[in-house]
Amino acid sequence: MIVTFEKDYLRDLYEVGRTADKKHRFQPEIVRKYRLCINALKSASGIEAIYRIKSFSYEELKGDKKGISSIRVNLQYRIEFTVSDNGVEPVATVCNILELSNHYK
Repeated sequence: MIVTFEKDYLRDLYEVGRTADKKHRFQPEIVRKYRLCINALKSASGIEAIYRIKSFSYEELKGDKKGISSIRVNLQYRIEFTVSDNGVEPVATVCNILELSNHYK
């Protein structure tokens, strides 16, 4: 699967392990697990392969987030992404890493 990033800070978290801006700083353990999740997305042949990994708790979101899927980084954080097909292989666009305690605000 091809993985792209909607925002620069998401790419920086994956490639560098940290971001330059103070708003999007995370604990090292969260960054490590985020990178593992992105690597799993990259190595997956399709969304079905991600669905089979129970620890990710893959779900398709509903309501105003219809069309967005998510996987869990841990119990507190999730990665939101969209999946499209470019004809060759699926493309996952990472939209957000979200702290679940704040996602209803």
